Amino acid sequence: MKLFKGILLLSLMSFSLSAQVDSVWQQKPEISIFGFTDVFYLYDLNEPQGMERQPFLFNHNRHNEFNLNLGLVKLALAHTKYRANFALQTGTYANDNYAAEPGLLKNIFEANIGISLNKKNNLWLDTGVLPSHIGFESAISMDNMTLTRSLMAENSPYFLTGAKLTYTPNQKWEFAGLMVNGWQRIQRLEGNSLPAFGTQVNFSPTEKTTLNWSTFIGTDDPDANRRMRYFSNFYGQFQPTEKLGFVTGLDIGTQQRSKGSTATDFWLSPVFIGQYALNNTWKTAIRAEYYQDETGIMIPTETANGFRTTGLSITLDYSPAPNLVCRLEGRWLKSKDKIFETKTDPTHHNLIIAASMAIQFSETFRK
Repeated sequence: MKLFKGILLLSLMSFSLSAQVDSVWQQKPEISIFGFTDVFYLYDLNEPQGMERQPFLFNHNRHNEFNLNLGLVKLALAHTKYRANFALQTGTYANDNYAAEPGLLKNIFEANIGISLNKKNNLWLDTGVLPSHIGFESAISMDNMTLTRSLMAENSPYFLTGAKLTYTPNQKWEFAGLMVNGWQRIQRLEGNSLPAFGTQVNFSPTEKTTLNWSTFIGTDDPDANRRMRYFSNFYGQFQPTEKLGFVTGLDIGTQQRSKGSTATDFWLSPVFIGQYALNNTWKTAIRAEYYQDETGIMIPTETANGFRTTGLSITLDYSPAPNLVCRLEGRWLKSKDKIFETKTDPTHHNLIIAASMAIQFSETFRK
């Protein structure tokens, strides 16, 4: 009799636990819609002959022309045990940064599905077209302190395609590992059979401080002439006061000079950005940056010293509403070699004035 009672009690407990698990999965998810539009005008004082300015820039990269940098619509699904995102895009950013992708793949900004792997819901597996784990700047300009992106952001992945495993043991730490199709690719490079890998460690000791280290190991070549690439990105974000915030970052990368070679080439890029809120509607930001790529791994120039460029910029923001911002930016670049196009001969310097109006909206629905 006691044995029967024990078996009955165990069965009831198992049924209760199973019912609880099933009830969690049967809960209705939240569905949200997000939209974003960024329209800009930029004047390059070098007055290059074409409208497209620099081959190493992918945002706000048209001269003397009103245009759409990025317009997107995103649908997101959020549930305790699973999630999904799907976003379509258009604009000069999509045309430039997704130039290697065929057909309609250029219009995919994000497309991924995630599932929780444990009871605490702090271990997740996400697969599909994912936002990059590298860097602190987004393709969505309103997320950034400056209007234009830093040189380091423009020449590292904005997106990756593959699988990402994320573990968040507490509110301070987050760890991630990735297996992806390559360096900023949706479709894998033809002739390349080697997947790429990445890692991320994010530490937020307080709400005002974030420290991050991200890596990438892989190749952007076909198997026949495979050169391995090893890349690290470090950054820290700090908000010492309500009005003052700043971020500093460093990219360091190396790549084999040729397949099987022990010789390597490297590139690096440090950046500092500081932002100050003048009042509730006005902000200003300054940026100092440097990018060194002497052998043209990321930015080929076919000049004696390669790409060795220093940059300074200042941005002024007017935001009369939380979902609307008008921005004005002046940006100056100086290179060791004459790499910037003019009406006649190339020059060492480049100065631009850029203006943008950006707006976003979001709405969440629950059935």
